[in-house]
Amino acid sequence: MSELPKSFRFILIFNLAYILPASAYFAVTQNYEFLWYLAVLVAIFVLILWTLPKSRFDGFILGGLSVWGLLHLAGGGVRIHGEALYDLILWPLINRGEIQIFKYDQALHFYGFALTTYIGYTLLRSQLLPLASWKTVGFILFGFGMGMGALNEVVEFMAVLTASETGVGGYVNTALDLSFNMLGVLFSLFLISITRQRKKD
Repeated sequence: MSELPKSFRFILIFNLAYILPASAYFAVTQNYEFLWYLAVLVAIFVLILWTLPKSRFDGFILGGLSVWGLLHLAGGGVRIHGEALYDLILWPLINRGEIQIFKYDQALHFYGFALTTYIGYTLLRSQLLPLASWKTVGFILFGFGMGMGALNEVVEFMAVLTASETGVGGYVNTALDLSFNMLGVLFSLFLISITRQRKKD
């Protein structure tokens, strides 16, 4: 820990400050779905920390991932009027049976995979960007963001297989998750494109 910059040490402490209480809470309440998510989250954080000398992620990315992790665990641990935060409707745009928009869960999918796409851009920037056109890079980043979103749905499916009760939902929920993943990816690509253009100007 002493080898990390001060800002990174703060981020690490921030993560421990919510991961440890969340672990205890989900264990006591026997929430095996979120214990599974928590294990995946810790594995991802360990991988990021291990590869940090090569990835050179900045505080923006590490902070963004940390907030994503906190919001994800809060989605399953915080309850409002007996309902999980994940089910909270932030803005009642559409309410037709299973199709309910705009929910906390969907906002988190948008945020998470906008950030994931930016992470992909950061990893590719030094190697691929000087050699390829923006259309090519944008297409690769779109595939990267959507692929990571699909992987996230596989992780959720594993929770369904291992836990007796989950709040994952069915086909419609998965389709909505992927749709908001795509919106987040496209939003990130839009911002990256604007930033690149401004740097050229």
